Amino acid sequence: MNNTIENALNEQIKNEFDSAFVYLSMSSYLDNTSLPGFAKWMRVQYEEESAHALRLFDFLLDLGGRASLKALPEPPLEFSSPLDVFEQVLAHEKSITKMIHELYALAVRENDYATQIEMQWFITEQVEEEKNADDIVQQLKLAGDSNTALLMLDRELGQRAPAPGGEAA
Repeated sequence: MNNTIENALNEQIKNEFDSAFVYLSMSSYLDNTSLPGFAKWMRVQYEEESAHALRLFDFLLDLGGRASLKALPEPPLEFSSPLDVFEQVLAHEKSITKMIHELYALAVRENDYATQIEMQWFITEQVEEEKNADDIVQQLKLAGDSNTALLMLDRELGQRAPAPGGEAA
C-alpha cells in the first residue's frame, strides 16, 4: 500500500472518531438541557460516525495497510443553545466534507482507484450529512424562541433510528 494514502486514511479514521466524540459530547449537553430527542439524534450520529471510522479502518486493512490510531482532542462540552449545537454540526460536517474531497484528490493523484471508489461513497454521504444538519439549523431558526416549536422538533428528532449497517435513517 502507498504510504501517502495509508497515512491519509489513518488521519481520516482519526477525524471520523473525533466526529463521533464531538457528537457524543453534544448528546450529553442536549440531554442535560432536557431535550432527549435532540440527544438521541446526536447519539445516533455518534454511532454513524463511529461506523464511518470503522468502514475506513476495515478498508485500510483490506488493502494491506496498517491502522495507526491517533489521539483524539477533547470535544467541546458547553454550547449556548440547540441552534448553536447544530450550527457547529453544520460547520463540522463542512470541514469533514473538505477532508474527504482532499483525500479523494490525493487518491486521484496517486492513481489509487480503490480509494477513489471508497471516497465516492463518503462524498455522497457528506451531501446527506450537510443537508440534514442544515435542515435542522433552518428549523431551529424558524422555531425562534418558541418552546412549543422546540419541543415539537425534539419529539421529531427523537424518532431517528440507526439504519441497518450502522447508517442513520
